[in-house]
Amino acid sequence: MPTLVTINQQTLPATAGVSIFDCAERLGVRVPTSCNKNGKCRECLVEVVAGMEHLIPRTPEEKHLTGKFRLSCRAQVNDDNGAVVCHTLKRGSMRIEESSADLPACIHDVPLEPAVTREGNSILLDGKPLTISSGPILGAAMDLGTTTVVVRVIDLESGATVAGASFENPQRFGGSDVMARISYDTTHSGRLLQRTLLGYLNHCLEEMPIDPKCIYELIVAGNATMRDLFFGLNVESIGQKPYRSITEHELLMGQRDSTTLTSTGRKLHLPIYPDARVLGLPLIGSHVGADTSACLLAIALHREDRLVAMMDIGTNTEIVCGNRKRILAASCPAGPAFEGGAISCGMPGLEGAIERVRLRDDGRTEFDVIGGGVPEGICGSGLVDALSEFRRKDLIDSYGRFADGADRFEFDRANNIYLSESDISELAQAKGANVAGLCVLVNSYGVPFDDIETFYLAGGFARHLDVEAAKRIGFIPDLPTERIRKIGNAAIEGASLALRSTSQRAILEKLVRTIGHVELETDAHFFDHFVEGCQFAPVRQTIGNLK
Repeated sequence: MPTLVTINQQTLPATAGVSIFDCAERLGVRVPTSCNKNGKCRECLVEVVAGMEHLIPRTPEEKHLTGKFRLSCRAQVNDDNGAVVCHTLKRGSMRIEESSADLPACIHDVPLEPAVTREGNSILLDGKPLTISSGPILGAAMDLGTTTVVVRVIDLESGATVAGASFENPQRFGGSDVMARISYDTTHSGRLLQRTLLGYLNHCLEEMPIDPKCIYELIVAGNATMRDLFFGLNVESIGQKPYRSITEHELLMGQRDSTTLTSTGRKLHLPIYPDARVLGLPLIGSHVGADTSACLLAIALHREDRLVAMMDIGTNTEIVCGNRKRILAASCPAGPAFEGGAISCGMPGLEGAIERVRLRDDGRTEFDVIGGGVPEGICGSGLVDALSEFRRKDLIDSYGRFADGADRFEFDRANNIYLSESDISELAQAKGANVAGLCVLVNSYGVPFDDIETFYLAGGFARHLDVEAAKRIGFIPDLPTERIRKIGNAAIEGASLALRSTSQRAILEKLVRTIGHVELETDAHFFDHFVEGCQFAPVRQTIGNLK
């Protein structure tokens, strides 16, 4: 019997010698590639969930890979009568959200003043001739996350969004968090993380319903590690105390006047206009990066008189508290659990992900799947729902242990979608890190939670998060619901503002210099906050006041 190869939940029989890439082609599953299956581009990554033993050993072209990752063009079936289950790192597209109504109204009044303009048939960059063209003038904004990448293309003459796309960050083969990727990049030559990401971004831009050559500026928002890897900088210093980007060190030594980075489409081998400017937004400090900078533009913190707080939840969660007079920020290494990483059936918020969970009184489990098809896994909002429902039905205690002594809960037995007790432990620790970071930051500011007038909840899945469920398990503070505003991907909104307005960039350059950075690991009560935050119980104001 031939070996059964399953890719993105599609299956076909394959005999020895057939590659995973060949199987994908027969199934109609697109695998990114730029080298016609000869192993040179290293883009055709797949994650092998089961059946690695039924594939040939890694080839020399795959020596940079570890764990479950293979190059699909090199990984061949080596025997019959087996089963291989894998998925590509481009399993679909995340939903692209338009501007959130919960963002401050003032950001919608920002005048359109892009760096790229038209004068007759001349296209200018910062008022200087760039090229001659009668075609559209486009710009792109990118939120470069550790787990997912979101790209938005904007018409710079009208300010309208004309295209959007997203994909899983393929750098996952180098580790699921920033510290792992720093280690990988510093121990492997050839800038493999940068090359692979740029390859995927190229495919993303080329598949959009626009001419990439009409993109004359690209604005990049991302944490310090993701941003610097994208531009090809050495990131080793970000992984060592005091955890600073090389651009921060150079700024402190007077060798540069900003942590902003610039390059060109040509230098980064992107399919945009060759002399298009690629600009990385400035950092705030340490692991609080350009994605947080972009979020601050999106919530117009520089114009805020009230005390507000923001959590941008992700693999590396950033927290900000303050107003235009004083701002503190911190970074929490929460890990990828709530973005689907390190969870048995976890996945990002792509098509096929369970995003809503309900436990009925008659014992039935109901769930909603993004795209409405067969479930492939469960994403962050679904995980929060599930934990909340488990607590509501007393299926788990506050420590995350199943009351009936089971080791897992089956959501969909037919498709083997479940949540195990070890998964719940991973989620508890991720949640505990976020809660501890928030408590330390609020304490450092010297206010109780009740003084926060608006709590902005940002992040890839925040737009779809059930606030009451999140409060029940202590994922966010137990504040009045009317104070909590879900703003979705604020980083892409802020990057878009910077793309549309050079004045907003100038504001941001000044703002980042005024922000105080709180080092969580030096707080004497961090571990106390973390332990309490790991419990699945509401986060009360008393935690915020712990001394």
